[in-house]
Amino acid sequence: MLIPVILSGGSGTRLWPMSRELYPKQFLPLDGTHTTLFQSTLGRLKGLRDLAPPIVVANAEHRFLAAEQLLEAEVEAATIFLEPEGRNTAPALAVAALAAIERDRESLVLALPADHAIRDVGQFRSAVETGIDAAGAGHLVVFGVTPTAPETGYGYIRAEAGGKRKWRPVAEFVEKPDARRAQQFVESGNYYWNSGMFLMRADRYLEELELHAPDVASAVRESHAHVCRDCDFMRLEPGAFSRSPSISIDYAVMEHTRRAVVVPLDAGWSDVGSWSSLAEIGSADKAGNVAIGDTLLEDTENTYIRAQSRLIATLGIKNQIVVETPDAVLIADRGRSQDVKRLVNRLAEEGRTEGLMHRRMHRPWGWYEGMVSGERFQVKHICVKPGASLSLQKHHHRAEHWTIVCGTAEVTRGEEQFLLSEDQSTYIPIGTKHRLHNPGTIPLELVEVQTGSYLGEDDIVRYDDNYGRSD
Repeated sequence: MLIPVILSGGSGTRLWPMSRELYPKQFLPLDGTHTTLFQSTLGRLKGLRDLAPPIVVANAEHRFLAAEQLLEAEVEAATIFLEPEGRNTAPALAVAALAAIERDRESLVLALPADHAIRDVGQFRSAVETGIDAAGAGHLVVFGVTPTAPETGYGYIRAEAGGKRKWRPVAEFVEKPDARRAQQFVESGNYYWNSGMFLMRADRYLEELELHAPDVASAVRESHAHVCRDCDFMRLEPGAFSRSPSISIDYAVMEHTRRAVVVPLDAGWSDVGSWSSLAEIGSADKAGNVAIGDTLLEDTENTYIRAQSRLIATLGIKNQIVVETPDAVLIADRGRSQDVKRLVNRLAEEGRTEGLMHRRMHRPWGWYEGMVSGERFQVKHICVKPGASLSLQKHHHRAEHWTIVCGTAEVTRGEEQFLLSEDQSTYIPIGTKHRLHNPGTIPLELVEVQTGSYLGEDDIVRYDDNYGRSD
């Protein structure tokens, strides 16, 4: 049995302003299509032999994003483990390995970061099939990307020379090199980029983890033993999990084990680690520009332009990154795209929310988007999915006015319950219990005007909720 393990705990700070802490890059459609990186990772698994439902390890804050995108991708019977805090990939894979063994003692786990892009899916599947044979023979497999350039932003794997099999023993893992050493690596033919993708028997990984990182194994076993089901999610026990060191699979196991082998992968792989790397896998025009959205380019070369909500026009620029969202615009030298995280750190230091969330906030019932705000008032555009409901709640400091734009609303207001259709409205006084439900088959859209002395999202008292958020 082959169990995919989708590692989805990353934050993707280098892809700000699209990627935010509460809506990171793995859940975004970044290649110009409507498919997210998370969903593409799931999609390229189809056709593999003995494939079982996936295990997803995600940040607790992203649980509804993961669940919704699994549903959209028509992936059934997935198990979603929620990390109380990020502790890197070694503990995450240990959680999945313990769950995999409960399904099948001899199961193989295929660890895949949720935020990578691969152009040639056929080559990827062929490499995984080779990895299945290697893992079945007792090896711990790392997929090594055949380098196409002397990249200094990736770690490298040196493989032992020779051998008749399609996999080669790992001689050593090498940290990110300088340009001179990277050129030597590429020319030697024995080095591969470390993709961060792994395949091995679940029990073999746990054995090696016990041997080389026993503090990780101990903390994860205790946390997993006290896992708590929360609706469709499995919450790991936070106290034990927090005691695990924050460490990657590479450092915890792969650099120490004698069982590591590398399977070459030549499939147009990218870790989508920066805007520059995203530009490299995009479809460029004759001037080397990659343009997505409503753009107008004049005398522009080798530039990545992405417009989300308005026209972006460029004139006389070269080697730039221009990314626009409704609440932030990034303009950067293409050679500095790895430094975008410095801007995100400054936003956090200054207490700004643009690094944390988007103007449009997604919820399990739909989404809302801030339109206008001022002293003692704000206006939101709200969309509720068919059949979905907000929690039964009240607010201590604000009143709300709802005007229906599209669809039908079932409103609970105090002891009343009534329907509203397009162009109808209602008023929710301060302190009144209320609920909004969409009984229809199309999305319900409304404009909400809030007024009051305090309009923060934490002014909510929940009495009942379909998504496990009740107070």
